[in-house]
Amino acid sequence: EFALDVRLFVDDPQVLELLCPEVSPSLPIQWVSGVQVIRWGAGLEVAPAAVVIETFGCRLPDTLISAMAARDPASLWINLEYLSAESWVEDCHCLPSPQVTGPQKYFYFPGFTERTGGLLREKDLLLKRQQFTQADKRHFLRKLGVDPSPGSVLVSVFTYENESIASWLEILCRDESRFHLLVPTGRISKNIQRWLGVEALAHGEIHSCGQLTIQAIPFVRQEDYDLLLWSCDLNLVRGEDSFVRAQWAGKPFLWHIYPQEEDVHLEKLAAFLRYYLDGMGVEAAAATQRFWGDWNRQKALQESWAVWQKHWPDLERNAERWCSQLARQPGLAESLARLAQSWYKRRAEITPPF
Repeated sequence: EFALDVRLFVDDPQVLELLCPEVSPSLPIQWVSGVQVIRWGAGLEVAPAAVVIETFGCRLPDTLISAMAARDPASLWINLEYLSAESWVEDCHCLPSPQVTGPQKYFYFPGFTERTGGLLREKDLLLKRQQFTQADKRHFLRKLGVDPSPGSVLVSVFTYENESIASWLEILCRDESRFHLLVPTGRISKNIQRWLGVEALAHGEIHSCGQLTIQAIPFVRQEDYDLLLWSCDLNLVRGEDSFVRAQWAGKPFLWHIYPQEEDVHLEKLAAFLRYYLDGMGVEAAAATQRFWGDWNRQKALQESWAVWQKHWPDLERNAERWCSQLARQPGLAESLARLAQSWYKRRAEITPPF
């Protein structure tokens, strides 16, 4: 989108292959969708680029750091941090981090406000979502082998392990509405298998219990995962990537945040909910806090689910409102490109031409 030459260094190309099947894990260097993908290993030597983004604490080799400093002009070194809604993120965003060796490094935080770097969003993503018709939905679901009963509530389930999901599945069996759960291969699969009493969930396999249907589907590529989120009425997501894409889907969702020691993750969950629930009705907001909290604390879900789903119209309105609010801010890639452009412009203004 920004006509930039991009090199991506990954130490486990097999993980990338799941999201992008065009990747060949055995190749040390390859081009995929206009991006040069390089397998990161010991002894790798590369010329430093004008902009070097260090993601999620992946320490750069000392030889590369030295080369970045020796470059003329020196590389812009960005430390792209994890996504968080905590208040301190705004204060730390774009702060310099002086280095003993190498060029100065800058902290860069994705986030949910204009004082952060924003969220990853393709320029045409929301337009594509708006143009996604019911016919498109039926066609996509047919490709997955999914044929839900008329009136079923379609739910995607892509979370971390959670023993309390058993209590949720039990109540769905007895619900007044029909539920059709789509479960891509993932970490929650074993919990669902135990509840079903089966050793594995083969792709396309369907299990029914009262009002509940559970169907295993394959792990889909990134573009198809967006279509899955758009096709469902409710999305259960985890971590960062699926969490962000669920917000762009504009549908009710539940976020299973990555568990941390001493329940630090619950503080991060509360920080996000302060933004997300601002503007939602008081009762619906309280129900959301309770259900999300019970899920992330692995508590029984019968009562909090029953209360939460009573506020479905509010949940739908808020999901779309939140998506529209985020869309008014620049996306993460656009923000990074602007930063690089302005940084090099300032360097040119203060550096003598001779």
